[in-house]
Amino acid sequence: MTVAHRIEGTTLPVLTVSLKPGDRIYSSSGGMSWMTQQVEMNTNTGGGLGKMFKRALSGESLFIVDYFVNSGEGEVAFSAEFPGQIVELNLSAGQQMIVQKDSFMCAEKEVDMDMHFRKRLGAGLFGGEGFILQKLTGPGMAFVNFDGEIVKKTLAPGEVLRVDTGHVAMLEPTVDFDIEMIKGFSNILLGGEGLFLATLRGPGNVWLQTMPMSKLAQRIAQFMPQVGGKGQSGGGNINLGQILGGE
Repeated sequence: MTVAHRIEGTTLPVLTVSLKPGDRIYSSSGGMSWMTQQVEMNTNTGGGLGKMFKRALSGESLFIVDYFVNSGEGEVAFSAEFPGQIVELNLSAGQQMIVQKDSFMCAEKEVDMDMHFRKRLGAGLFGGEGFILQKLTGPGMAFVNFDGEIVKKTLAPGEVLRVDTGHVAMLEPTVDFDIEMIKGFSNILLGGEGLFLATLRGPGNVWLQTMPMSKLAQRIAQFMPQVGGKGQSGGGNINLGQILGGE
């Protein structure tokens, strides 16, 4: 079974899924944007307390919501929460994808969502996403949402790609993910890239995001007014053009 769907929009895309009797998809609670009257909802634990705990650690809600129709055809939509891109994953039986936290949108009921724990201390502390990621296992279709545009890279066995932390959106389990410290005193002091880089070693595919939310938040924060000693903003009025366009 493959549900019919369409992805619309560019900056803030929306995923619309068409359901007929026998189709069933699920999302984290609060993920739905709108649905037609034919669509039924069933909020549940998604596998018991153990699954609830794992979802909470991976950045999702405690409960999941199933969507289905008993007769006719219905439609349910899920909107991106941040300017970016929705990626469709068609997973075969047993196929897995490792994705960043909070990126999961929805999936067919056969797809298993679990947490993925980084085994290496450095990758967990300095990898930009913490120790816990999300793991999606097929069979079935799943949808994830990443920040900015997405660039896919295919790494040959032993091939290494060094990435600024936070730009890693998704990778296949065959890709080795580690963290290395930037070499050279001048690079550390003047390079502006921080102390660490993510190291991705093939074989396998990786997906990189061009605009991590954390970096955008830091950029916007530079234009926010500072609180003065008398409780007044030291930067005057906020200019929206400055925040969005840097002018």
